[in-house]
Amino acid sequence: MAQTRNEPAAEMGNLPEWDLSALYSGIDDPKFAADFDAAEAEAQAFADLYRAQVAKLDAAGLVEAIARYEALEDLIGRIMSFASLVYVTQMNEPALAQFQGNAQARMSRIGSTLVFFTLEINRIADDRLSAMLDENSALAAYRPWIDDLRVYRPYQLSDELEQMLVEKSVSGRAAWNRLFDETLAGLRFEVRGKTLTEEETLHLLSDADAGLRADAAAALSRVFGENISLFTLITNTLAKDKQVEDRWRNYPDPATARHLSNQVEAEVVDALVTAVREAYPRLSHRYYALKARWMGMDKLAFWDRNAPVPDQPDRAIGWDEARETVLSAYHRFAPEMAAIGRRFFDENWIHAPVRPGKTGGAFAHPTTPSAHPFVLVNYQGRTRDVMTLAHELGHGVHQVLAAGQGPLLADTPLTLAETASVFGEMLTFQSLLSAARTPAERRGLLAAKIEDMINTVVRQIAFYSFERRVHEECRDGELTAERLGQIWLEVQRESLGPAIDLGAGYENYWCYIPHFIHSPFYVYAYAFGDCLVNSLFAVYQQAEQGFQEKYFDMLRAGGSKRHGELLAPFGLDAGDPAFWQTGLAMISGFIDELEAELGAG
Repeated sequence: MAQTRNEPAAEMGNLPEWDLSALYSGIDDPKFAADFDAAEAEAQAFADLYRAQVAKLDAAGLVEAIARYEALEDLIGRIMSFASLVYVTQMNEPALAQFQGNAQARMSRIGSTLVFFTLEINRIADDRLSAMLDENSALAAYRPWIDDLRVYRPYQLSDELEQMLVEKSVSGRAAWNRLFDETLAGLRFEVRGKTLTEEETLHLLSDADAGLRADAAAALSRVFGENISLFTLITNTLAKDKQVEDRWRNYPDPATARHLSNQVEAEVVDALVTAVREAYPRLSHRYYALKARWMGMDKLAFWDRNAPVPDQPDRAIGWDEARETVLSAYHRFAPEMAAIGRRFFDENWIHAPVRPGKTGGAFAHPTTPSAHPFVLVNYQGRTRDVMTLAHELGHGVHQVLAAGQGPLLADTPLTLAETASVFGEMLTFQSLLSAARTPAERRGLLAAKIEDMINTVVRQIAFYSFERRVHEECRDGELTAERLGQIWLEVQRESLGPAIDLGAGYENYWCYIPHFIHSPFYVYAYAFGDCLVNSLFAVYQQAEQGFQEKYFDMLRAGGSKRHGELLAPFGLDAGDPAFWQTGLAMISGFIDELEAELGAG
């Protein structure tokens, strides 16, 4: 049953915490130490056998080497997944921070030992490698992985430089990432006499109490402002670090490395960005003007952007209800999807409660194919939290299905990794919408979905624009906190439109976005995934039969196919400019529907 908003979070039910024993029983598990020792020994033995020899291998020898490398990657994935997952729920614990840091440092040495292998594969001549792939079917099974490696050929450095970059990452980028994470996890915000974490304070920006939203925004602005010098230093340092490496590799653009990693052409991303920016007026600008009128305001304050719309029930949704809502929606689409999803709940693969020291946001971690994924959410009982659960569970289902590809081919590029997650959200939304009992409830669901889609498409492309400008301006020297704030406000005004008042304090809200720090230019993948799924969902709604089978084939492919191959069975082509318009039209259609319902009401 759902609980009223004023009941404590504990009343939402027994929020699960994950059981990591599928990896290791704890940080003192002897198997963890033994596996780390084994990984080090195997990496050294592998290097002793194959360094400077890869180009001399025949097809059978190369298959044997790749298979051995893949098995080692699986073990490495298990070790580092545990080190990360045990840390992210308690980043305020010094022993866990030390454990994770030591594991990262030790693993960088293993990575340094192994870096030669992919570099040497890339030095095999095209014609010789092509002949080997044609003659050996076992080697041909690794063709997608080899093809993905070889796109980096023009940009790879000498073995010694590549080795140095791997070893220095622990004291360089990884150290700054850790400083950012631990700083953010340690921030506390005073709101009406309560001391809250960042996640809890951000959550108040969607509270029904307008005064409480304003107080939460003021607390965020104050604490971000007090720490803005540190966040500015981190941002400048990492931008400079990236700039140096990009220059050495001769990347033509700050986002080139991300595009290569995502297996997507720069032209496709540019077409997406252009389409979304041109759509700002008919999407975000139009919606926020509508919301302001609906709430009886001339303009929305920035803390009202995600405020609940009028006449919505003031209730929190219990964990059991959230679970069944998502699984029922999955089941209606395909029982297999729900069966995989239910395992996450039944076998304790989810960490749900909000707690001090836990990382904010949500994610699904694939770990490694020999284990299983884990999902982290910060569940606080709102409809948006249910949708987040549906999103991350979609990732988890995708990761389970793709695991059959093995450690080297299971990982899906970020652009396609968002497919199952956003599709899971859409299934859950459509299920909730069809079950709405009153016009007010229906309007509330439509508004929530539109806001989520704007946050996923418009907001993420604005983030991408912010990153591009920051990295481009950093070429000429460090940026001050004031300049970073100016860039932030400019891209936010462009994307959100004139109906939102970006008042004092909002200039520092760039500082808590983890993607800018951990994964430069990651954010366009969200918009890519949302527009892709909107187009895919339109195909599903018109399909008579066979869609589910093709959909599961796409998920099982993991990283073994590129977007063109995966979308072709559905008659979709991300290289076609009209593709993005189809995806954006679904958002516009929901706004049309909401406008009509408000007019009728």
